[in-house]
Amino acid sequence: MRSTGSPGGPPALSGSAVRDYLESFVAEDGLLAAARERAEEWGCTPIEPDGGAALRFLASALAARAVVEIGTGAGISGLWLLRGMASDGVLTSIDVEPEHQRAARQTFAQAGFPPSRYRLIMGQALDVLPRLTDGGYDLVFVDAAEPEYPRYLEAGVRLLRPGGVIAFDNALQSGRVADPAYRDPSYTALREIGAMVRDDETLIPLMLPLGDGLLLALRS
Repeated sequence: MRSTGSPGGPPALSGSAVRDYLESFVAEDGLLAAARERAEEWGCTPIEPDGGAALRFLASALAARAVVEIGTGAGISGLWLLRGMASDGVLTSIDVEPEHQRAARQTFAQAGFPPSRYRLIMGQALDVLPRLTDGGYDLVFVDAAEPEYPRYLEAGVRLLRPGGVIAFDNALQSGRVADPAYRDPSYTALREIGAMVRDDETLIPLMLPLGDGLLLALRS
């Protein structure tokens, strides 16, 4: 039985101290740090290191051979995913910005991944996703415009095999999603998708307080 400590024990750590500990628990290497610098140059907001580590964990636990990413950015989340996927796995990453995909291609090449391990598709995700194979993917990761998240959920679940997982970044928005006073379309959409995932009996939901929130749903 775990000891709960005594009233005279050390005080609890502040939220910022816990945040720093989580972000440093699985530290990014030089390749990811360089990719993060490129992301800043292009105005991308990539997944935080702890969220990236969660993606690698998921890809590895699923032995993922086929992954879809909505929002390529500079390749940070894609690199975390590739590092967790099976050695013959292929990452399909969709983005509307050609500069982002050029940066991601540079990131993947510097990490030693050959072009056969990824395909970068330029275009609107909601136009591209219907062309992908139903039930053909182990993992779908979404890091794009939050107002479109509910539509990505419908399209993404269709792509998953039974036992596959869909993950949404920025699901908490610094905690603002929990406060109904925030009525921006992004917050409204995030509350909507949270309810959709939670209430769908074909999905097993999980919210992880990593980075800006990582919402997961497993297709049963």
